[in-house]
Amino acid sequence: MTARSSLTVVLAAGEGTRMRSSLPKVLHPVAGQSLLAHVLDAAPHGAGASLAVVIGPDHKAVADEVARLRPDAATFIQRERLGTAHAVLAARDALARGADDLIVAFGDTPLISAETFARMRAPLEQGAALAVLGFRAADPTGYGRLLIEGEHLVAIREQADASAEERKITLCNAGVMAFDGRKALAVLDRIGNANSKGEYYLVDAVGIVRDMGLEAVVIETSEDEVRGINTKAQLAEAEAVMQARLRKAALDAGVTLIAPDTVHLAADTKFGSDVTIEPFVVIGPGVTIADGALIHSFSHIVQASIGKKASVGPYARLRPGTSLGDGARIGNFVETKAAILEAGVKVNHLSYIGDAHVGANSNIGAGTITCNYDGFFKHKTTIGEGAFIGTNSSLVAPVKIGNGAYIGSGSVITKDVPDDAMAVERSPQNNREGGAARYRAMKLRAKAKKEG
Repeated sequence: MTARSSLTVVLAAGEGTRMRSSLPKVLHPVAGQSLLAHVLDAAPHGAGASLAVVIGPDHKAVADEVARLRPDAATFIQRERLGTAHAVLAARDALARGADDLIVAFGDTPLISAETFARMRAPLEQGAALAVLGFRAADPTGYGRLLIEGEHLVAIREQADASAEERKITLCNAGVMAFDGRKALAVLDRIGNANSKGEYYLVDAVGIVRDMGLEAVVIETSEDEVRGINTKAQLAEAEAVMQARLRKAALDAGVTLIAPDTVHLAADTKFGSDVTIEPFVVIGPGVTIADGALIHSFSHIVQASIGKKASVGPYARLRPGTSLGDGARIGNFVETKAAILEAGVKVNHLSYIGDAHVGANSNIGAGTITCNYDGFFKHKTTIGEGAFIGTNSSLVAPVKIGNGAYIGSGSVITKDVPDDAMAVERSPQNNREGGAARYRAMKLRAKAKKEG
């Protein structure tokens, strides 16, 4: 298959009114990624593979998502919604370049796989002009039925037009098709709109291919894989299927999930070996967990990297930009954000570490807070290697704590502390006066910045 060029046209112009949301349908998430992201990821990549996405006229957010995910993709606008064939022909300029294989997919089918696209292309290499993706429906009501004679597809019969016998057929049309790219435009241009809605439908391609003396075939897949998302209920069903897939993949890769059904994963979660995940853990997008790490119950992790043999939780929250070094320990009721914690760092309980860099083997006592926001700007706290921060300390950024420094419990640190020094600052009067002065200074800085 690698020798054949391909064009994948993804139809993503639908408004998704049944989702009851201002967010375009294809941007709703499953496993931390948009519906469209899953489809674009499954579409053929690499040399000889091109991609076109058909969007609605007011869907800049969809175009931005396409550009973010697949910068190689072209976008086309379907200004009138006149059926699926009409939508494909919105990408006529891409079709005219003449790829060997043309795949027509839908942006709201997040469970479709790259393997299925590859299976659909295989008959084209053997001479078929059209391959239609089908599935055996548990309840076929409402679906178009695939009528087969021998190994050939002869028609797609819509529910309203099907005879009583045809309605008993459970092999249904998933909508996804693969065309011989050299013949695709000739087929698509012959599709008419002589129907009650005056629209151009892809299903008519089967009859046209047959009339041209060409071969059409069916490729079967599971019903789960071709679930289209039109409602929030269907979105939840797709999420459940995706989570089951991701958990199985993690277990097969050697991850220990003590109670798999209680763990929520993202599509891009990366695990090392001998990782253990306790019950009721939520892992969002952009998370990497290295060898031997342990994630305790009720932890929530997003856009973070966790080093080898690190321990997180229970009841920990790791926000975007968190990086834990090997052997680091994040305990219960600890929150981190945009924080680098080097190897061996311990933050065992009841602390917030944000916009910070903590050196190796430092100990952060309970109740410690890096005061990173002054009401106008975020500032960084730097803590050196082997430092000890006593309980209930407030580190008012920007501030640097030196290597091996010792901060006494209950301190409010507003000035840099040298290496190996001890700092204890508990004067409420000094803190009030210093805080007021700092606040006035920050207001002046913010005003000056605003005025340029």
